[in-house]
Amino acid sequence: MLRSTVMEYLEFFCHETRRVQFVGNLEKNDLSITLSDVQLSDEGVYNCYVRNPPDRIQGHGIINMFVVTELPPPRDSTIAVAIGASVGGALALLILSMVVVKCIRRHKKQELISDEQKMEEEGKLDAEGGPEEGTKKAFLPEDV
Repeated sequence: MLRSTVMEYLEFFCHETRRVQFVGNLEKNDLSITLSDVQLSDEGVYNCYVRNPPDRIQGHGIINMFVVTELPPPRDSTIAVAIGASVGGALALLILSMVVVKCIRRHKKQELISDEQKMEEEGKLDAEGGPEEGTKKAFLPEDV
């Protein structure tokens, strides 16, 4: 039997009590255990039966434990980084080109509007009796 932090007793049946430690928290419904000095013979299927006596609720869990003797080789992520950088760069160029095209179109539109305004102003001057474009006023000697 193990005694928990909330002063309740847990029935904990285990054939190897020296390497098993209860690390859970009953207040948070955490029934975690730690197995230290894991050996190849510890590999297998573990069954966990939980019974809550006042409520008569029972639970059952199955844990498949695999013991690994050596770490898997580290994953090479340079390819993923290269692909991510390429995609990011392509998107940045696409966005930049769209902004440049938009600015060029806006600038051309403003030039057209200003040219139209100049033409309208010149047309108003012509209508008011001002000199027309392309005509020169010549002074004759008798006008002087």
